Amino acid sequence: QRKKKNHNRAPMDFPSHHECVKSSGNGECQPEDTARTDVIIVGAGVAGSALACSLAKDGRRVHVIERDLTEPDRIVGELLQPGGYLKLIELGLDDCVDEIDAQRVFGYALFKDGKNARLSYPLEKFHSNVAGRSFHHGRFIQRMREKSATLSNVKLEQGTVTSLLENDGTIKGVQYKTEAGQELTAYAPLTIVCDGCFSNLRRSLCKPEVDVPSCFVGLVLEN
Repeated sequence: QRKKKNHNRAPMDFPSHHECVKSSGNGECQPEDTARTDVIIVGAGVAGSALACSLAKDGRRVHVIERDLTEPDRIVGELLQPGGYLKLIELGLDDCVDEIDAQRVFGYALFKDGKNARLSYPLEKFHSNVAGRSFHHGRFIQRMREKSATLSNVKLEQGTVTSLLENDGTIKGVQYKTEAGQELTAYAPLTIVCDGCFSNLRRSLCKPEVDVPSCFVGLVLEN
């Protein structure tokens, strides 16, 4: 069992470029300017943050609502395969693995019954910087959030989305509670749910069959 350690995780102050949320009498999200939101993204993990960056670079106005903007402290997603690093390069997000103590990974070492073997990635045709990366998941997430928050047409906000707003079979936006506890609604032509494996919204959209084929055990080692 892993012992939780207090890393004194404090919420980061992400820049907010266009404060589109202004409460009206009925609690609806009212723009302070005439620009509307093109896309609402629920969740600012790997998928949500990367998507926000890509859509914003494409000229979309994006409102990202994340339940907790403090640095995650979980054993999950610590190894990025070389193909994932190539995708970061393609998206212009490869600098998100810089300055987070990421270690380059070139393959695997297998140990069983007193024997061992080395499996190397076939990286010969790539430039020298292409390799896997191993890092603290939370630091990687924060770098991606910081990257998205620097874009002028991304609004990154801490809040809990409680429901999707539906009209005539179409999702029109979300209802959410701000960090201060205020209930608001926000609207956009497209809403994308990226709120992770513990999503409270997924079952309102589909009923996935969950299969757990194996388990993973992770250890945190301190020098």
